Amino acid sequence: MNERITIKDIAERAGVSSGTVDRVLHNRPNVSKKALAKVKAALEEMNYEPNAYASALASNKRYEFMCLMPRHDSEAYWSEVEEGQNKCCETRKDFNVHIKHLYYVRNDVSSFKEQYESILESNPDGVVIVPAKLDYTRVFTDELHERNIPFVLLDSYLPDLRPLAFYGQDSFASGYFAAKMLMLIASKETEIMLMKQTLDGKNVASKQQDNREVGFRHYMTDHFPEVKINTLDLPYKNTKKQNQVLLEKYFSAHPKTHHCITMNSKAHIVGEFLLQTNRRNVQIMGYDMVEKNAKCLNDGSISFIIAQHGYQQGYYSVDALVRAVVLKRNVTPVNYMPIEILSRENMAFYRRTQI
Repeated sequence: MNERITIKDIAERAGVSSGTVDRVLHNRPNVSKKALAKVKAALEEMNYEPNAYASALASNKRYEFMCLMPRHDSEAYWSEVEEGQNKCCETRKDFNVHIKHLYYVRNDVSSFKEQYESILESNPDGVVIVPAKLDYTRVFTDELHERNIPFVLLDSYLPDLRPLAFYGQDSFASGYFAAKMLMLIASKETEIMLMKQTLDGKNVASKQQDNREVGFRHYMTDHFPEVKINTLDLPYKNTKKQNQVLLEKYFSAHPKTHHCITMNSKAHIVGEFLLQTNRRNVQIMGYDMVEKNAKCLNDGSISFIIAQHGYQQGYYSVDALVRAVVLKRNVTPVNYMPIEILSRENMAFYRRTQI
């Protein structure tokens, strides 16, 4: 309750008992229409704003949130997101908030559908979604809107889905920035390599990664149109040995390639190959400070890493639901994360878990 206005103050203004005011403030029954009108009028006259924190703490309600994200390795970028989400629940434990994670297989529509149907069956208080293909994600989010369940998007900003909030980088700006940083060290090159992961010959990138590539190519077209961009597709389900064969074939055929880039967190696939084959005159640039990337960055086969702040995205995504659902607060709809570039010299100072 507002520190300057007490229940007694409101009761005196409305001409009712303190008990009646208390019932109105907590939406309890047994209040006559006449008394309710008097209390509401008094509240409006006094500009009363209830203390949402106190009300939430007093309710002792259990809030169940759910997160739908891609299945991932234990050290992958998405593990950082999970860690941040769990930390937010721990920080907000006084409000009895909990989160459950469900995982779908990238580019497997049936897997995504199976998991979101499970979420709908649970009817949670709020959802965090890492989108799959737009049409299938829309079916899920339309149903969430129908049930008045708020949801937050991570990874890809899709405003047409009308999320409560989005947390992530401006992917076009990120790709444009990545190209600019790469060409600071590759300005004399005649060609560079763009590594992608594919499934059945199609790009497995998210909408965010697609937009990064658009930004990247825009910069190259505007500033280095003469530099040839060679695309290397590495099948998503390839073994390490199969990738090594394709990488050896590429670098043998393109001895003038000294700089590479990828729009995903898998720069270490190329980085590890470069170290194993002692190609010290070639480097790759990529995204996400996962353990394998950090090692290659330290060993010199990765030139730069762009940090996405996955931990912070995870933390803030759950916190947005807490503020909207529990505390009844407005939240900022679009929340772009900073674009930070990490090198061997400053990687030790990157605070992955800082909020």
